Amino acid sequence: MVLPIRPDLKGLTPYGAPQDDVTARLNVNENPYAPPPSVVDAITRAVHQAAEELNRYPDRDFTALRQDLAKYLATESNVDFLEAHNIWAANGSNEVMLHLHQAFGGPGRTALSFAPTYSMYPEYARDTLTDYVTMPRREDFSIDIDAAVAEIESRNPTLVIVASPNNPTGTALSLDEVRALAAACGKVPGGSVLVVDEAYAEFRRRGVPSAATILPSIPHMVVSRTMSKAFALAGGRLGYLAAHREVIDVLKVVRLPYHLSAVTQATARAALAHHRALQAQVDEIRAERDDTVDWLRAQGYTVPETDANFALFGPVKDREAVFRGLLARGVLIRVTGPEGYMRVSIGTAREMAMFRNALLEVTS
Repeated sequence: MVLPIRPDLKGLTPYGAPQDDVTARLNVNENPYAPPPSVVDAITRAVHQAAEELNRYPDRDFTALRQDLAKYLATESNVDFLEAHNIWAANGSNEVMLHLHQAFGGPGRTALSFAPTYSMYPEYARDTLTDYVTMPRREDFSIDIDAAVAEIESRNPTLVIVASPNNPTGTALSLDEVRALAAACGKVPGGSVLVVDEAYAEFRRRGVPSAATILPSIPHMVVSRTMSKAFALAGGRLGYLAAHREVIDVLKVVRLPYHLSAVTQATARAALAHHRALQAQVDEIRAERDDTVDWLRAQGYTVPETDANFALFGPVKDREAVFRGLLARGVLIRVTGPEGYMRVSIGTAREMAMFRNALLEVTS
């Protein structure tokens, strides 16, 4: 069969990560703790209520959900600026990012990011016919802000995307660094939107602020979040962002009608109402992360400072062989990042013990 495939899509394979049924699945940065029974019951009741009206379209503007997200983010990040009209949500942070590219990217426009970083960024750009360019990070995976500002001034991107904490390195930006990038975006002719992707923000170390705290003074900045990680709701598929109202109004134009189902809205609202119970293990995950980083460094690996629920480590002489060896021992991690590096998500204490033992066996 001959299909009129877009030339830039020919020969490409879909994005994805293995979903092998193993004892320790530590490759996609999920929260290893399932929602507690009380929250499962609350979500079940909410979905049951929503199911009674599934013959009707859902609230197209998901107003109640946006109000709940604004309250949560205002509390979590100590921001009193946020209201429902400052919030947008979609089916996972992937769709949120796609909406941003649909609204502010497109043919003849450029998205700039800083490599290594999240591997889906170039795919959002590809799907919206946006040029995607990257600037390399320093050896310690931090961003050379002066060089970044110069790059923004040179390329005039309409989107600048920076993950903080960054995936796969875990490194976070300071508020001064965010301000510097935002200032450079503010000088781009025709405008530029700075997107601070905080998918892992709830795992940041104490004292590390969210970019949301300075959002009120930066009208061309977006702070994106997800309920997939700290909320233990990866299966619920709910991502969201905070921004000034003018940004939200543009995103409404590009979204598909009724893009958030009534079931998704009910699930997310029930989860938000029980966010403390869902995030009860965040401190435990942080502690396990720090222990894992210390252990990896003691084995001689380089591990960047991480404010996420994962750790990047290397160099590994043959990371494909190590990957296969770990998998044979029931441990699934991710081959990603610079050549010679691998990323391990933080699981339960038992899972991390399995990882450590398996890594020693494979590399001895």
